[in-house]
Amino acid sequence: MQYTITVNGVPHSVDIDGETPVLWVLRDTLDLKGTKFGCGAAQCGACTVHLNGLPIRSCQMPIAAVGDAAITTIEAIGQTKVGQHVQAAWIDLDVPQCGYCQAGQIMSATALLTRVPAPTDHDINEAMSGNVCRCATYTRIRAAIKRAAEAGRA
Repeated sequence: MQYTITVNGVPHSVDIDGETPVLWVLRDTLDLKGTKFGCGAAQCGACTVHLNGLPIRSCQMPIAAVGDAAITTIEAIGQTKVGQHVQAAWIDLDVPQCGYCQAGQIMSATALLTRVPAPTDHDINEAMSGNVCRCATYTRIRAAIKRAAEAGRA
């Protein structure tokens, strides 16, 4: 079936089965490889993208459910001030180890800081609880979120 979706501000027409997860439309059809496949069960957060600004797990969201909502991927997150602050903090604090989960981590952190510019530890825990890092860089992730929040307030 034919779907028109907006990804990173650009409309795309895709002819694909409506049950195909957004993740595979992004990676295989649109060649946007930044969003990662992790567990395939929406439990690890590696596939996190924004749907109208809210973080979703793209591995379980069928393309038919997107409708006219806007999808933002890691490839475009730096186009916003919040995304720029998050990316800069990630680099400054050398957050990634293997880096595999980091696109999803950044997408969740950016969604949090967009909604809550000065998050508490509780806010950070809630927002990031669905993102797993096998390298356990959680301390650096938390520090980077706090640094990005400070940069946003400056």
